[in-house]
Amino acid sequence: MENTSFPIFLACLPGLEPVVAHEAQALGLPSPAIVPGGVETTGTWHDIWRANLWLRSASRVLVRIGQFRALHLAQLDKRARKFPWADVLRPDLPVRIDVTCTRSRIYHQKAAAQRISTAITETLGAPVTADADLRVMIRIDDDMVTISLDTSGEGLHKRGHKLATGKAPLRETMAAAFLHQMGFDGTQPVIDPMCGSGTFILEAADRAAALPPGRSRPFAFENLASFDARAWAQMRQHTPETPPLQFFGFDRDQGGVQNARDNAARAGLTDCTAFTCQPISALTRPDIAPGLIMVNPPYGGRIGNAAKLFGLYATLGQVLREQFKGWRLGLVTSERKLAHATGLTLHPGPPIPHGGLKVQLFQSGPL
Repeated sequence: MENTSFPIFLACLPGLEPVVAHEAQALGLPSPAIVPGGVETTGTWHDIWRANLWLRSASRVLVRIGQFRALHLAQLDKRARKFPWADVLRPDLPVRIDVTCTRSRIYHQKAAAQRISTAITETLGAPVTADADLRVMIRIDDDMVTISLDTSGEGLHKRGHKLATGKAPLRETMAAAFLHQMGFDGTQPVIDPMCGSGTFILEAADRAAALPPGRSRPFAFENLASFDARAWAQMRQHTPETPPLQFFGFDRDQGGVQNARDNAARAGLTDCTAFTCQPISALTRPDIAPGLIMVNPPYGGRIGNAAKLFGLYATLGQVLREQFKGWRLGLVTSERKLAHATGLTLHPGPPIPHGGLKVQLFQSGPL
């Protein structure tokens, strides 16, 4: 099984597919193809581990382990019992079964899930529970049964070292994707004048230090029959870079600043990051080369009233014009009018779903 290649689906938020495809290509995954909601590629189990460990903008890594046709429940039962579950699942660990049916003669999802569950428990011995960490995903589409595994477990935005968050935090996967869209390659300084718990700064420093984003967390694939703990331990060994101190976060909330410092310490990024409690009006340019200003300010749908925020955005624009000549701004908001309130020339990116809203990254050229 070690060298067997499987179809892999790198799921992501709609709008971030090109970023994930670029990351997959950089990771050496073959022929990444953009499809709605993600990127299709292929790879071995080692490639699947590597994708979980290193991809910064994907939401989760799914692997297709088999397909067969079934026209009715009796046929589904028979073929599910013949499926080589022992090649991938362990008999001693529970699994969760999720079934979707579309355009198929088998249309009753609960009945289909029951047949699959019984086949697994009676042929393999593995218990099926609703809260298992390992998820078997069954899609019955046009009478074709496709069997996939969620190899990530918890979403990949949960890095494992950012434990403290503030109000309406930006997902780490989104922050990484927005940095990518700004052309960040790890060498440029990054400032966030409203850093909250530090997501933009930590993601930038993580990339600059060449640290695998999944280094601090477990994955569902560790519960598979194909898992090799020794090979995984070797894959996780990595010598990080030592970036200079050029990732700065500011926030007027002292609690948020302390959370950001604590998160940086857990991530091993204290030496290249600094977090200071101060308002936007006190922001001054550090004595370093121009880089990126990344900011996820409040917008009315999340926190407070949008009408009260125009002054905040106007102040941000004024401070950046006066202090940050040559820097480029990446501003995340759901409100185009608020972005325009900065008085800066900004170009919107694709809308990305976030907390029930659609947000966009508004980019400037050099200020």
